[in-house]
Amino acid sequence: MGRQGILIVVSGFSGAGKGTVMKGLMDRYGSYALSVSATTRPPRPGEVEGKAYFFKTREEFEQMIADGALIEYAQYVDNYYGTPRAYVEQQLSEGRDVILEIEIQGARKVREQFPEAVLLFVTAKDLPTLRSRLTGRGTEPPEVIAQRLCRAAQESEGIEEYDYLVINDDLDACVEEIHGIIESEHRKISRNKDFIHQIREELEVFSKGE
Repeated sequence: MGRQGILIVVSGFSGAGKGTVMKGLMDRYGSYALSVSATTRPPRPGEVEGKAYFFKTREEFEQMIADGALIEYAQYVDNYYGTPRAYVEQQLSEGRDVILEIEIQGARKVREQFPEAVLLFVTAKDLPTLRSRLTGRGTEPPEVIAQRLCRAAQESEGIEEYDYLVINDDLDACVEEIHGIIESEHRKISRNKDFIHQIREELEVFSKGE
C-alpha cells in the first residue's frame, strides 16, 4: 500500500534554530521534501531559482493569488512571500512528507485547507537560552535585541493551536524527535482507513472459506 505524504508545518521563536533543525532533518533523512516559497524580492548572490525561492515579479505573484495557486501568502516589507500549491500537492501525492517553515498566520491558512497537516512549534529550552540566541554575538544594539524579544512575544500568541511542542536543546535529539513524531503520525488509525478496510475485506473472505 503506497503511503500518502503528510504536510508538516514548522513554526517557532526567532532564535529557536528552526533553520538548523530543518537542515539537519533534510540531511539525515532523504525522504522529506522542503517546500520552496515564491517571493517578489530579488535574488541575493548565490540564490538559485527553485532552490532558495521561486522568484516572481509582482504581477506574476498577484496572478498566482488570483488563480488560487498559493496555499498561503503574506507581505513583508513591500515584498510578497507565499507557498505554491502545485509543488506541495504533487509531493504529497507521490508519498513524500512535505515540510513547510512558516509563521503562525500562514500555519492557520494551511490548517484550513489541509486539516490533516501536522503543526510543530519549535522553542529553545528556556527564556535565558532564547535571549542569548537572539542577542547573538553581542554586536547588536539594545533596541534591536528588544525588538527581537517583542517579536518572540508575538510569536508565542498562537502556540496552543499547534499539535506538538519541540524543544531544540540538543540538535541531534531534536531532529530525531521530529522524525519520530512524523513517523507516529503515519501510524494513526485515521490515516490508515484504506488499509484497515482492505484487511477487513480479506478477513471476511477468509472467514467464509472462499
